Amino acid sequence: MSSGYRPVLRLPGAAAFFCTAAAGRVGIAMTGLGLVWLVHARTGSYGTAGLATAAFALAEAVTGPQLARLADRFGQARVLPFSVAAHGIAIAGVLTTPPTAAIAFAAGAGAAVPQLGALSAARWAHLLRSRPADLPTAFALESLANAGAFLLGPALVTALGAAGCAPLASALAAALIVGGGAALAAQRRTAPPPARPGSLRPRFMRITLLNLAVGLYFGTMGVSVSAFATEYGVPGAATPIVAAGSVAGLVSGWLYGLRRHRAPARVQLVVAAAYLTATALLLPLARSALWLGAAVVVTEAAIPPTLVLLNVLTERAVAPAVRTRAFTWNNSTSAAGSALAAFLAGHTADALGASAAFALAPAAALALLALTATLPSG
Repeated sequence: MSSGYRPVLRLPGAAAFFCTAAAGRVGIAMTGLGLVWLVHARTGSYGTAGLATAAFALAEAVTGPQLARLADRFGQARVLPFSVAAHGIAIAGVLTTPPTAAIAFAAGAGAAVPQLGALSAARWAHLLRSRPADLPTAFALESLANAGAFLLGPALVTALGAAGCAPLASALAAALIVGGGAALAAQRRTAPPPARPGSLRPRFMRITLLNLAVGLYFGTMGVSVSAFATEYGVPGAATPIVAAGSVAGLVSGWLYGLRRHRAPARVQLVVAAAYLTATALLLPLARSALWLGAAVVVTEAAIPPTLVLLNVLTERAVAPAVRTRAFTWNNSTSAAGSALAAFLAGHTADALGASAAFALAPAAALALLALTATLPSG
């Protein structure tokens, strides 16, 4: 680990809660795809599998902020044990009941899944309350953990599912979530104290729009890369292109967190959004897998710093009493934008081709840039 990360990880209890939450997030990254493999293996229907995954995602989006509100109000140590127990029971129901009931249990699993990323971010904000200059480094670590989870998790699920071990994949995901959540609850020293209920300030509502724009970009890319590979007769190219972009994001996030940046967070975000807009314009112009791969690599490099800066701005825009809820709303809003963009990009690719679908990416980046420019200074 580079020296840039050592100071924050050496703080009492920091490495323990960070690693615990990171392990649990691998389980979260496994769960949605794991449900697809599991339900399809039992029913032979991708439609039913997709319904179970959608039920999980929708329930998580709806109840996630409410669980976060309870964590802010009563403390992580009191809320997490109930959350992880309910999630584990629901996954057990998915594994042992008929497909129709499994969909209902999948919704229950989504409703109870702990928002480990938001809980970890809230701990960093509490731990570094007297050292705000170190927050970008801590949030860069969070970005790396999240990116690593969504590289490792789906790959592990796919390997187990392809080997005929889909139930094992879902059970392993649940074990990581329950174990990670329970271990996090036991680490009381680094948890933010319970606080009286508070409200989210108007400035934060603008930040949710920024997260929506980032989600629109994510959803566009997820569909458009696959559509491009199919349209150009190179379906096997989609996986290495996505992997190359993910690696570029990991490297970018790691480098960003190595040093302190003197420019204000808002100014940095304007620069990152402008870079994302300019590089995303290369995507609709791609005429080969090599061109697209290069465009995805340079574009994805903007994403981790952008997410770090959005977390920094969130921490500054809300009171400590609502931090976990605010971080969770960021995730939920981004997920909503991703789902909407996936729908739009899919229909655009069907009607007009992959290049037209890719045009939604610079549009989302331009929306991010415009919204960032309207944020007040400070």
